[in-house]
Amino acid sequence: MINIGEYNLLEVKREKDFGFYLGDAGRETVLLPKSVLEGRKIEVGDNVEVFVYRDSKDRPIATFKKPLVTVGEVGYLKVVFQSEFGAFVDFGLDRDIFVPLKEQRFKLQTGTKYLFYIYVDKTGRLAATTDVENYILNAKEEEVEYKVGDEVVAQVYGKTENGSVHVAIEGKYKGLILANEYYTEIYPGTEMKLRVKRLYEDGIIGLTPRKTRLNERDQIKEDILKYLKKNGGFMPFNDKSSPEDIKATFNTSKNYFKMALGGLMKDGKIVQEKEGTKLI
Repeated sequence: MINIGEYNLLEVKREKDFGFYLGDAGRETVLLPKSVLEGRKIEVGDNVEVFVYRDSKDRPIATFKKPLVTVGEVGYLKVVFQSEFGAFVDFGLDRDIFVPLKEQRFKLQTGTKYLFYIYVDKTGRLAATTDVENYILNAKEEEVEYKVGDEVVAQVYGKTENGSVHVAIEGKYKGLILANEYYTEIYPGTEMKLRVKRLYEDGIIGLTPRKTRLNERDQIKEDILKYLKKNGGFMPFNDKSSPEDIKATFNTSKNYFKMALGGLMKDGKIVQEKEGTKLI
C-alpha cells in the first residue's frame, strides 16, 4: 500500500518520457515526474524512497523533495491563503495543505505561522488542524532532559481560561507558562524565547518569559520610573505595600519590587515616604 503524506520505499516499475511509475509489492503505482529527479539517475528495478502526496488535480504524485512535515507530525507552518471554507498552509511543496474551518480552534491570520497536526482526511487528501494538544510530546516520557535555567524556544498553541499558556518547546514538547509569568497578551502562533523555571512531576516543563534575577530587577526599575512619570512623580507604593497590590500593578513579587526600589534609591532617583514613593 502506498501511503499519502509519508515517505514510501518503492520499486521503479517502468519508465515513460515524462517520468517513472513506482509501485509496492501490489499493483498500485504512483508517478515520479522526471522534473523532480534533481540530478538523480534511476533505472527500472531500483528501489527509491520518495514522499507521496496529491498534486493540484488530486492525483498521487511522488517527489524527492523534502516536505516541512509529514502525516502524523506537528509542524510550525505559515498560513498563505484563506477562503470561505478554510485556510491553506505551506508545507514546503508545490501544493499547500488545507485547514478546514472546523479544524481551526482560533482565528488564523494570513502570513502568520502556527502549529498544525497533519492528517489524511476521509477523501484521502492531506489536511491540517490547530488542535495539536494530543500530539505534543511529554519530555519526561520521551527521556528528553531540561534543567531549570535552560533557555528554549517554543511556540504557543493554546490558552486556558485561567490564563495559563500552552506551548510546544522546539515544536515538540509540552510546556506551560502560568498567568503570573507574563506581562502582555500572548497569542497562538507566537514563537517565544523562554527560560525553564520548574520541572513538574508529570513531565510538563514550567516556563517563563521573564529574565534572570538581575535583568528582572532592571526591568522593574524601568517600570517603576514609567509609572511615576505617568502619575505626576508619585505612586502609593513602597517597600511596605502588600504583595497583592504590587503584583496587581507591576506583575512582580514583593521581593523583586523591593530590590528594584533599593536600586533606584541608591541611584538617587526616588525617595520613599510613609504614603508611598516620590520621584526626585
